[in-house]
Amino acid sequence: MRPATDIVKRVLQSEKGARLAKHDQYLLDVSPDANKIEIRQAVQQLFHVTVTDVNTLITHGKWRRLQQQRGRRSDRKKAIVTLAKGQKIEVKR
Repeated sequence: MRPATDIVKRVLQSEKGARLAKHDQYLLDVSPDANKIEIRQAVQQLFHVTVTDVNTLITHGKWRRLQQQRGRRSDRKKAIVTLAKGQKIEVKR
């Protein structure tokens, strides 16, 4: 089993993440090859909370151009983690 810090990279702090936090849900940036079971176990181990549901999505990188060179941002995998009622993840700002 991989370390939990290799699976969960960071808690994403965005407008959508702030909206979800009101409903005991958090938006996480996770490893692209992690599955829902690994994500659940890693979050429970890192933050000492009870996870009730995990939803994942993959965002494909955008094409970017800098002067004459073209490049592409890397793909990312996000996870929306639902916690048990009343539990929170403390996020440093």
